[in-house]
Amino acid sequence: MVHSPLPPSGLLGRHAEREALEELVAGITAGQSRVLVLRGDAGVGKTALLTHLVQHAAGCRVARTAGVESESELPFAGLHALCAPFLEHLPALPEPQRAALAIAFGLDAGPAPDRFMVGLAVLSLLADAAEAQPLLCVVDDAQWLDGTSAHALAFVGRRLLAERIGLVFAQRDPADDLLAGLPELRLTGIEERHARMLLDATIPGPLDDRVRARILAEADGNPLALLELPRGLTPTSVAGGFGLPNPMSLAGRIEQEFLRRLEPLPDLTRRLLLLAAADPVGDAALLRHAAASLDIPMAEAAAPAEAAALIEIGARVRFRHPLVRSAVYRSAPVPDRRAAHGALADATDPDADPDRRAWHRAHAAAGPDEAVAAALERSAGRAQARGGVAAQAAFLTRATELTPDPARRGGRALAAAQATFESAAPEAALELLSVAELCPLDGLQRARLARLRGEVVFALRRGKDAPPLLLHAARALEPLDPAAAREVHLEALGAAMYSGRLAGDGEVRRAAAAALSAPRPPTTTPPRSIDLVLDGMAQRFADGPGAGVPALRTALSAYRDEALETHADAMRWLLLAPVVQSLVVFELWDDDAFAAIATRAVRLARDAGALAMLPVTLVYLSGVHLFGGELTTAAALLQEAETIISATGNAGLVYGQMLLDAWRGDEAAAGALIDSATASATARGEGRVLALSGYASAVLHNGLGHYDLALDGARLGAEDPDQGYAAPALGELVEAAARAGQPELAAAALPLLERRAQAAGTGWALGIAARARALASDDPVVAEASYREAIAHLEPTRMRTELARAQLVYGEWLRRESRRVDARAQLRAAHDTLSRAGAEAFAQRAGRELSATGETLTRRDAAAPDARDTLTPQEEQIARLAREGLSNPEIGAQLFISPRTVEYHLRKVFTKLGIGSRREL
Repeated sequence: MVHSPLPPSGLLGRHAEREALEELVAGITAGQSRVLVLRGDAGVGKTALLTHLVQHAAGCRVARTAGVESESELPFAGLHALCAPFLEHLPALPEPQRAALAIAFGLDAGPAPDRFMVGLAVLSLLADAAEAQPLLCVVDDAQWLDGTSAHALAFVGRRLLAERIGLVFAQRDPADDLLAGLPELRLTGIEERHARMLLDATIPGPLDDRVRARILAEADGNPLALLELPRGLTPTSVAGGFGLPNPMSLAGRIEQEFLRRLEPLPDLTRRLLLLAAADPVGDAALLRHAAASLDIPMAEAAAPAEAAALIEIGARVRFRHPLVRSAVYRSAPVPDRRAAHGALADATDPDADPDRRAWHRAHAAAGPDEAVAAALERSAGRAQARGGVAAQAAFLTRATELTPDPARRGGRALAAAQATFESAAPEAALELLSVAELCPLDGLQRARLARLRGEVVFALRRGKDAPPLLLHAARALEPLDPAAAREVHLEALGAAMYSGRLAGDGEVRRAAAAALSAPRPPTTTPPRSIDLVLDGMAQRFADGPGAGVPALRTALSAYRDEALETHADAMRWLLLAPVVQSLVVFELWDDDAFAAIATRAVRLARDAGALAMLPVTLVYLSGVHLFGGELTTAAALLQEAETIISATGNAGLVYGQMLLDAWRGDEAAAGALIDSATASATARGEGRVLALSGYASAVLHNGLGHYDLALDGARLGAEDPDQGYAAPALGELVEAAARAGQPELAAAALPLLERRAQAAGTGWALGIAARARALASDDPVVAEASYREAIAHLEPTRMRTELARAQLVYGEWLRRESRRVDARAQLRAAHDTLSRAGAEAFAQRAGRELSATGETLTRRDAAAPDARDTLTPQEEQIARLAREGLSNPEIGAQLFISPRTVEYHLRKVFTKLGIGSRREL
C-alpha cells in the first residue's frame, strides 16, 4: 500500500477553518477586533488549529494561556498567565481599573475587586497593548479556566469592537458555558478521505479492510483518535482484528491509548509525569525542586517521556495534549497523587504563593487535618481579596471537609455557606448549611444559620416561605446581637412586603409587629439610618397607609445625607437604597428626595464598582427622568442597565422597561412584558411585581383610551394596600373608572388616595389626589377648582408627565363644557409636554382632543426625520455622556467598552448628526 504523506502543517483538510482563522488575523491587522470560539470534542483538532493560527499571525503579537482542570478553583490563574506580558501598561489604566487588576493578580492588597471591574481593566490593558501592534490572544482548554478568568475573558470578548485585538478560545462544551453567544466555529471530524490518509500515515504496513473500517467508524473523523487509537496495536493484531478499543467515550478511549504508552515507561518517568500533571502552573523550576525532594533525577526521568512525545520540558512544562495530563493523573494511585501534591506543596514558596501551597497541601491530605484546614481558611481571605467570594467559597468548602473538630467544622461550614450564597450559588449554600446544622453550634451561630437559610430561600423563591424563616432568625438574634436582629427584622419585613398578598393574610403586619417589639440596639450618634427606616416601616405597616410618615421623614433625612466614610458604609447604603426609594416614592411622594437619592446611588455604585447594584440604581434614576418628562433619557439609562446586566450575566430587570413602554403607549411591547411579569409573579409569589404590572397596565390603557382594560389593571395594582404601587394605582383607577362610566368605583377609591396624599402632604401627592377628585366629581364648580388645584400643586414639582396629564384631563373637561378656547390652552400645553417626552399615547389623546376643538396640529415632515432618531441606543448613550463632558476613557468605564470603541461610535454619531466636534453635541 502507498501511504500519502501528511501536509507540512500537519493539518489534513480544514480548508474552511484555516480560511476563517486567516481572515481573523487579516481583520485585526486591518484595525477591527475579532472574537472566535472553536468548539468541539476532545481530540477533534482545536489545539492544532490554534497552532496553525499562531504560525500564521504575521505582524501580530501573540499571548497564550490555557485552562488546567486541577487549577480551576484558583482565582485569576489563567488570566494572569495571559496578561503577564502586558503588565507594563498597568500604571496607565484609570485608577479603579488599575487597583482592581493589581489586587486580582496579587500585586497589591485591598478589598476584593468587583469581577466586572477586573474584566474592564483587562479590556483596557489589552487595548493599550494593541495600540503598538495588533494583538492575538489564544486561550486553549477554556472549559478548564478558573471561573474568575473565564468570566473576565468572556466579558472582554463581548465588548471588543475596534481595538485591533483577536481573542480566540478553544473549548469543549462545558455544563456552564460563559462563552455562549460569542461567534463560534464548531469542529466536527475530518472528511473520510482525509481520515483514511491520516490512518494510513499512522499505521505503516497492510491493514485489514474490516479493521480499518472499524477504526474509522469509532474515530468518526477525530484526528487525535486516528493518531492515538492504533498506536498500541501490533501489526499482527491489526491484521487479525484484535486489540481494538473497548466501547467508551471518545475522550476515554484516547486516554486509554495514552495510558498504553505510559505503561512501558520507567517508574521514575511515570512519577515525574505525575508531578507535572499535578502542577497546573507548568513551572519547570518548581518541578525540578519537587522531583529532587522525591529523589527523582529530572533529566534521566524526563528523557523517555520526551522521546515518546508525551511532554516537553523547557522554560515551561507542556504536555502534548491535555488528555495526556488527564491520563497520567487519573491513572495514578491515590497515595501517589497525595505524595506528588505534598512534594509540590513543599517546593512552593510559602511567602510568594501561600494559597497554591495550601491548595496542594489540601490535595495531599489523607484525611481530616486541622493544620491544613486552618491554612485553607487563611487562604480564603486572600482568595476573596483576589478572586471574590466564589474563590473564598472554594477554599472554605475544602477547609470544612478537612476539619476534624465538629465545632470548628460547623463554623467553617457556616462561613463557606455564606460565601457560597454570596457567589450566587444558593443551592450549594443550602448543602453547606445542612453540614453546619449537624455540628455543635453556639446560639449565635445557629441564629446566623437561620438568617442565612431565610436569605437563601428568599433568593431562590421570593415567595411566602422566606418571611417566617427570616422572622424566626430575627427573634433568635434579639438576645444575642440586637443590632443584627434589627437588620434581619428589616429583611423579614422586606420579604413580606415583596410577597404581599401572595404570602397570606397578615404576614406583613406580623413582621411589622415583631419589629416594633424587638429590643432596641445600643444608642448611636447619629442613629443608624437602618434603624430609623425599620421604625418608620414597621409603624406604617402595623397601623396602615399614612401611618409612620413622621418617622419615615426622619429616616429619609438621616439616610439621604448620611456620611459614608468607608467602602463598607457605601455598600450598606446602596443595599438599603431600594427599600428607601420605595418609601420615598409611594409613602412620602417626595420627588426631590427621589431624584437626590437615585442620583447619589448611581454615583456611589459607579465609584464603588458595585456592578450588581448599579443596574438597580440606574432603573430608579430612569424613573426620575420618566416622571420628569424625559423618556429618552430614561430609555438610555435602562439601556445602560441592560448593557451591564448583559455583561455580568445577572438577572434581568424588565420592570423599568415595562413602565417605560407603558408610558410610551407601546401596546405590543408593554403588553408582552406585563403578561410575562404577571405570570411570573403569580408563579413565584411576588406580590409586589403583581402590583407593578397592574399599575403599568393601567397607565398603558389609560393612555390608549382603553378604560375598561385600564380599570382591570388599576384594580390589580391597588388591591393590596401594603404594596408600593397601590397608591399611584389608585390614581389610575379613579381616571379609568370615571372614563369607563363606573363613577361608584371612582368614588370608592378616592378617599383611600386622599388619605395617603394628605399624610404625605407633598405637591406631588396633593396634585395627584386633586386630579382624581376632579375626575370623580359631578359638580362643575368642585371639578374645576380641583383641576386648577392639581395643576398648581404639580407645577413646582419634577413630575412633568403627571402635570401634563392633569392639563390633559382638565382640557378634556373644558371641551365637554363647550369652553373650546380655554380647552385649547390646556390641551396644547399637555400635547407639547407629552410629545417632547415621548409619551405617544397620551400625546395622541391630547392631539385628538385639540382637533375636536378646531385646532390644527402641525406635524413634523415624515420625509425629514430628526437625525437623532437614527442613532442606535449605544450611540445615544455615548452622545449623552460626551455632551455631559465625560472623556472617552470615562465613557468607556461607564459603558464597559474601550476608549477606542467610544471613539469609533462618536465618529458615527458626528456623521449622523452632521456635526464635527463634541462641543456641537
